[in-house]
Amino acid sequence: MIYPTARSVVLTALGAPAALVIGVLVPHYWYLGLVWIVVMAMLILLDAVTARSTRALDIEMDKPGSVGAGAPFTVTTRLRFLRGGQPDRRGVPREIQVALSVDNRLDAGGARRANVRTIDGVGELDTVFTANRRGTALIGHVWARWTGPLGLAWVQRRDYFGAEIIVTPDIGLIHDKGIQLYLRDAAIGLIAQLDRGDGTEFDALTEFQSGMDRRTIDWKQSARHTELLAKEYRTERNNHIVFALDSGRTMCEPIDGLPRIDRAISAALLTAYVALKAGDRTSLFGFAGRPHVASPTVTGARAFASLQRVAAGIDYTAEESNYTLALTTLAGQLHRRSLVIVFTDFADPTSAELMLRATARLLDRHLVLFVTMRDAELSALAHDEPQEPMDVSRAVTAHALLRERAIVIAKLQRMGAHVLEAPHGQIGTQLVSRYVELKRRSLI
Repeated sequence: MIYPTARSVVLTALGAPAALVIGVLVPHYWYLGLVWIVVMAMLILLDAVTARSTRALDIEMDKPGSVGAGAPFTVTTRLRFLRGGQPDRRGVPREIQVALSVDNRLDAGGARRANVRTIDGVGELDTVFTANRRGTALIGHVWARWTGPLGLAWVQRRDYFGAEIIVTPDIGLIHDKGIQLYLRDAAIGLIAQLDRGDGTEFDALTEFQSGMDRRTIDWKQSARHTELLAKEYRTERNNHIVFALDSGRTMCEPIDGLPRIDRAISAALLTAYVALKAGDRTSLFGFAGRPHVASPTVTGARAFASLQRVAAGIDYTAEESNYTLALTTLAGQLHRRSLVIVFTDFADPTSAELMLRATARLLDRHLVLFVTMRDAELSALAHDEPQEPMDVSRAVTAHALLRERAIVIAKLQRMGAHVLEAPHGQIGTQLVSRYVELKRRSLI
């Protein structure tokens, strides 16, 4: 495709006032203005003919096959001119303009444009993207254009690449923090080692010694063996941990550029990794208007990949969350006491009241922990000093929302549920700490 540059348009337009002046001063030579336009048209055509052909351009693209949601990554576009399959540096333009068309899973979508300078006939463009949503992201067309020697004509080429990048749940936090958290807790005997003296699972009988808790004495066995024996306990290692992920409308709203559900999935996978390392059994449960994801219960660190695949299938929805149906269905699937970790957000009093009623039935048999992310933007609106009248109304609304949120949290705690509210950047590590604390207290 060939079309004029801005320089050629301006130069051609300058012929109009010149033709006007000639027509006024020398009416017999008015046609000289038309000659200028013809000359410019010929120069534009000459510039396009002498520019490097679009057929000689070879475009390559290097991209990752998959990335984690919220993680930045680089796509490298490499341009070079060939002749007979070999690099050709003759007549290579000094600068090439490149544009990439991307969908809305990468940044805000649209196109990325940049100027690429060629060195020894080769140009490289490194474009940094951030995956905002899980799924299959697409880099579609690549446009490349350059000018001829005179800079009067653009020569443009468009290629369709259709490069797919699979955006998965971000497990970078697991690689960075998972092993550290596991080893930290193993050092004090909470996860990797048997924690004798704490827990509910009987381990062995031992001779009673000074300093031991007298309540651990087994009087029947002591009488049978004619010596004072005490029971040793250890932390139970096969607890059932269920991660219930709300993917409804409020959880799909972004917080700091990434949907809440993606941040919740990362925190759930981090905790699941530590729990599997600890010998506990884990499963995932996803819901919105109705339950749509239920993974089998798995055990062992090798099963973590299956949880990751199930988490990748939790889709974004615009439906309101149906807590009654979801938590009732989940309660029917659990056949033993479990720790149910619910990732959700308290949006309005009506849905919160329905959630409280459904939670009451779940608490009869199971330990329930609600995890929610603190909204820094809402807190800022509520506490920042107003600068104009609209800021006052925003602050009042933000205060009302925060008050309703605090009421729901207080009701959940009075019912016996545990609540973890933390900033989105700390939700994963704080959840692991809360999980370890519940194990230490033998509440599961």
